[in-house]
Amino acid sequence: MPSDSDNNIPAHVAVIMDGNRRWAKKKGLPAAYGHKKGVDTVRVITRAAKQAGIKALTLYAFSCENWKRSVSEVKTLMLLLKKAISSYQKELLENDIALKFSGRIKELPPDIIDTLLQAENKLKNCKSMVLNIALNYGGRQEILDAVNKICAKGVKKITQEELEKNLYTFPLPEPDLIIRTSGEKRISNFLLWQSAYSEFYFSDKFWPDFNAEDLKSALADYAARERRKGA
Repeated sequence: MPSDSDNNIPAHVAVIMDGNRRWAKKKGLPAAYGHKKGVDTVRVITRAAKQAGIKALTLYAFSCENWKRSVSEVKTLMLLLKKAISSYQKELLENDIALKFSGRIKELPPDIIDTLLQAENKLKNCKSMVLNIALNYGGRQEILDAVNKICAKGVKKITQEELEKNLYTFPLPEPDLIIRTSGEKRISNFLLWQSAYSEFYFSDKFWPDFNAEDLKSALADYAARERRKGA
């Protein structure tokens, strides 16, 4: 999945949105408040990404491991997700932004699945940018699912091209830049295959505090780098 970006503007930016709970804790608030503020940040960064000329924005919203959190927190996250997707469709449509979901979507609650599919269908003809939400996502799980899907077809020898066509994120290009907020410096099972030659940028800000200027700083840092991709 080669990228069509030039040296200055990444075609595909992926973000590990980290720090919602710590942001809330620092302010003496329940975790739910951090997640709600994080949803607001998604809208800000999506608009800023489109204005910057980015063609695909992938956001790590809910990992396969996040089911281990408390029942109440998972329930809050699912409710926020459903509400956000429902209310955000009009703005995405007005801005010509398509919506895609990557992960084990079929394992989500039925009402959530219905909401996601309806939103994807409504926005399928938008061309300016793709907002890809990684939901119930895990990089290892993605590779395993792709291999099992190919094997089920009776393929004897798996090529790189065949595997890539069966990843959750297909047909998006590989991410040129991966941003992680909150000061943590690890990949956390995110886009393991796709990030082989990605550039990384780490911000000390919690996700709810990350803004358009912070995205600009990340893009400026990216533009100053020389990408060799192993050459």
